[in-house]
Amino acid sequence: MKIAGLDIGTTGCKLTVFSEKGIYLDKAYCDYPLQRGKSGHEVDASAIREGVFEVIRVMAAKYPDIAGIGVASFGETFVITDQGGNPLLPSMLYTDPRGSQECAELVEKLGQERIGDITGLKPHEMFSIAKLMWVKKHKPDIYRDAKHVFLMEDYIVYLLSGIAQIDYSLASRTMAFDIRRLNWSDEIFEAAGISKDLFSKPVPTGTATGKVRTEIAEQTGLPEAAVIVSISHDQVAAAIGSGVFDNDKAVDGAGTVECITPVFDNIPKNKVMIDGNYSIVPYIIPGKYVCYAFSYTGGSLIQWCINTLAKQEAADARAAGKSVYDLLEKREKEEPTGLLVLPHFAGAATPYMDTGSKGAILGLTLAHTVNDIYQACMEGVVYEMMLNAERLSQAGIHYQMLHATGGGAHSKVWMQMKADALGVPVATLESDEAGTVGSAMLTGIVVGCFQDLEDATEHMVKIKSYFYPREEQHRMYQEVYQKYRRLYEAVRPLV
Repeated sequence: MKIAGLDIGTTGCKLTVFSEKGIYLDKAYCDYPLQRGKSGHEVDASAIREGVFEVIRVMAAKYPDIAGIGVASFGETFVITDQGGNPLLPSMLYTDPRGSQECAELVEKLGQERIGDITGLKPHEMFSIAKLMWVKKHKPDIYRDAKHVFLMEDYIVYLLSGIAQIDYSLASRTMAFDIRRLNWSDEIFEAAGISKDLFSKPVPTGTATGKVRTEIAEQTGLPEAAVIVSISHDQVAAAIGSGVFDNDKAVDGAGTVECITPVFDNIPKNKVMIDGNYSIVPYIIPGKYVCYAFSYTGGSLIQWCINTLAKQEAADARAAGKSVYDLLEKREKEEPTGLLVLPHFAGAATPYMDTGSKGAILGLTLAHTVNDIYQACMEGVVYEMMLNAERLSQAGIHYQMLHATGGGAHSKVWMQMKADALGVPVATLESDEAGTVGSAMLTGIVVGCFQDLEDATEHMVKIKSYFYPREEQHRMYQEVYQKYRRLYEAVRPLV
């Protein structure tokens, strides 16, 4: 018996297969195109569907005894379909500018504070309900013909099983979900003028739907007995797959985007979370929540530095049969570079949520090298996370350890830098695919491989190494950070 986790991203999907004991076996990946025009940013939900079916076919052919698939996906983006699940319209991504006026109208009706109190979100046009209001206003025929509105997790779950259900964490990305009552908000749907009946039934993270549809089993090669499981928003799946369930730990998702996901009890009563654009999201453990503190550029900034500035170093590394990362991460001194990098090369995420902000590199002299700039880019991402940690602490959210996952977790230099700067130990995991691990963990519980979450964690979450903060280095990073705290306000008016 095998278990599998499906991770649906904005540019591609991945299905990872594990043994019944949680041992990694194999994975398949398929990408699909995005469409970015002047009027909007879209993805074709039909292409996502075909990508998902393709990775399932590949893995089912190699592992015909897959007992269950857990489905996690990116958030906000929705697909409007007919009764059969056929898309009626391309799907708007969270970066699509449409919906801003509608979001303002919703805020005018209910107020920012009331929306935040219900949903745990600061109102923004990225969320589904505002964009759906735009569709109703500008494409009334499409809205009139709509039978379902799905986000990507419940869209795929519906296609595979015929059941329309969405987990709490992904439902919260619509800005129409009541995080206290754990159900759709009648108040928000009424104010938005949108029918609640179009949406899937909210269910707890890790809820099974039942068996795969017969026709889907025939198309994909899955056994008809395979169970489909609604997992979560991808960041929540990564938290589960990182083994982070207590208030003293947080996930450091060191991928293309840098994201720290802490766990906490109760909903903070202060305004810090809403003012800082920190989403309050129901977690797998009843009564616990997570939030997302993130930078749009994490690993993507490091890759930009290599592609743009380190072309010679990359060539030298290839000629020597080495990694360019190893070459650039050689450090003469274990201390900050002294450079300040504002990592807003793709705009600012939390706490600012300012898409117009630009990146900056300050303090350069003729003595600086590409290695210095490379390491300063690492530092800039870390300082941005220090800024977020400071804001979260004001809301009463603290953590004493990070569990790091993603490609950036392979960098020992970066992990030590994070430990030193943030002042907390950083643990790296054996697997850097925490999202599919988390999906497979919950699927394993459903099909009987594991007794409970603790058993699944023991089998599937393995610590590879620890990095501990050093007092002297922490003091030096704190000194530079005090300058970094003023960087956004200094640079933003100029660019």
